[in-house]
Amino acid sequence: MLPKRSSNFLLTILCGIALLHFGREVLQPITLALVLSLALAPLIRAIVALGVPRTTATFVTLGLSISALVGAGVVLVAQLFALTTDLPQYRAEIRAKLKEVQVLTERPLARLPTELLEGVPGTAQSNNSLRARRGTTQPVPVVIREPTSTQDSLTRAIGVVSGPLGAVGLVLVLLVFVLLDQENLRDRLVRLAGNREVSRTLKGLEDAAQGVSSFFFSQFVVNIVFGAVIGAILWLLGIPHAVLWAALCAVLRFVPYIGALIAGGAIALFAAAVDPGWTLALVALGLFVALEVVLAYVIEPRVYGHSSGMSPLAVIVSALFWSAVWGPVGLLLATPLTLCLVVAGRYIKVLEPVTILLAEMPNASAAQRFYLRALSGDAAAIIGDARIFLRKSTLARYCDQVMLPGLAMAIGDLRSGHTDNAQEQRLRATIALVADTLGAGKASGRARRLNVSMLNESVGAHLRHLREERLGRWQGSLDVPARSIVLSVGFSNIREEFRTELLVLALREGGIDARSIMLDDDDDETRPDAEHLVSTVFVVYPVDTPFTEWSEAVAALRENLPDVPLVTIRPREDGVAADATQVAERVDMVLQSFEEALAFVAPVKAPKATKATKADAG
Repeated sequence: MLPKRSSNFLLTILCGIALLHFGREVLQPITLALVLSLALAPLIRAIVALGVPRTTATFVTLGLSISALVGAGVVLVAQLFALTTDLPQYRAEIRAKLKEVQVLTERPLARLPTELLEGVPGTAQSNNSLRARRGTTQPVPVVIREPTSTQDSLTRAIGVVSGPLGAVGLVLVLLVFVLLDQENLRDRLVRLAGNREVSRTLKGLEDAAQGVSSFFFSQFVVNIVFGAVIGAILWLLGIPHAVLWAALCAVLRFVPYIGALIAGGAIALFAAAVDPGWTLALVALGLFVALEVVLAYVIEPRVYGHSSGMSPLAVIVSALFWSAVWGPVGLLLATPLTLCLVVAGRYIKVLEPVTILLAEMPNASAAQRFYLRALSGDAAAIIGDARIFLRKSTLARYCDQVMLPGLAMAIGDLRSGHTDNAQEQRLRATIALVADTLGAGKASGRARRLNVSMLNESVGAHLRHLREERLGRWQGSLDVPARSIVLSVGFSNIREEFRTELLVLALREGGIDARSIMLDDDDDETRPDAEHLVSTVFVVYPVDTPFTEWSEAVAALRENLPDVPLVTIRPREDGVAADATQVAERVDMVLQSFEEALAFVAPVKAPKATKATKADAG
């Protein structure tokens, strides 16, 4: 049984759909007028910008729009009459093509051996009865119809035409009043939302109007150009009535996805009717498909940008829904209506699920997507997104904006017990693979999958050991200029050790010779005397390490490296218990991000190295 809140929400949705369906006679013209007002808004604003009063600009826009529609209608009607006049001469070719298609479809069935049918019980009896019926002459009923009078024909014609013309007239009247009273309608909607939601309501109305206007204008221009190009191609191919087919293509492309299929099929059928062979039909269909693919996948994404604000699947689903509720009118209005709902969901809580499901960009942040994919072990998707991010940015910024916030979510779930052991192991292995792959640059993540699938140590230690395997015990040569190495030091706990190693990867990606050591490492191997090589030390911020232990370690670093600046990076996530003031007193600088750390060491690396080298030489 559904919870009361869910059942109420479901009941509200069903009532809303019922209202849309049964109230379509009233709602359709109002919605058409509102959508057309948004489509004409850019032209009205352009005329008003020339100094024309708004009322005059409104009527000028309506006049231009109606004139253009009437002119196009006259041309199309003339072309349509010409087509109906020419159809009889294509009748023989159409019959021949239909005969060919019938033969092609029946030939596979004709090859079936008759023995298969003879073995079926009752087949012979049915064949005999069929022959008997064929031999018997059946009387043909004769129906005598009186010829219809001219008055009846006119009445029937007026009845057919009056419905659409009346609907168009009603929409035009509503459109005039909506355009003239647009400011008043906006004020009423703001008043209806309440004084506390004025800014959000205005922002929502502006976004919806801008989105629909931009979408319609872009779609109108693209469809007109598409129709013109198709018309030119058909004219060059010698297909009659190219203007009619061009207009048909331009109009049908307003219907999402289905319109282009109908237009292409109609052109192919007509080309087959006017040509004795199949070559012209195949060439016309091939050119149409090629142009449609280029337009849909190359030109439209650049022209539209994100003007629709909806995912391709959402466009198809909205077309199915609105066509089922409102028929052909709903199919035409599917995209703008759903776009308005998507925009409204950003500001109205009850419509937020619509935005989450249908918006072009998912509401989940990059950090949330990182965590969800890491939890499911989808390292390939994380690496793909990261490489797209790194084309325009740095690994340090990726860590600040995506990886570290995502890991903060993971730590929260781990501490609350929402993650089981299998998910934790998968999470650790995925993060290790992603970090090592991104830190290695062009290295393939697939080659190292076996190394991290059975990870039995902390992710930070694993990353450091991989780097030592590639670069040696000291993570690189010690025969380097003085003050050219940046140290990242931390403690051997999971959280701080990973941040220490992640900083090394981010700095190395920026061209810095960064290396890491653990302050509580029990390794008895004698460390080389290389203090003169260090330019900066990044000390991990105390998160899990007791502050007293951390403070003593920092004091020891200060004693061993008196001339080297000690810097720490304060984590942005919650759960940092150390007092920021006490931490700041023990280091030279507190930074807020890896990106700040990269900017801190990158500009001064070369001058410091040069200066130190000269000092050593002197």
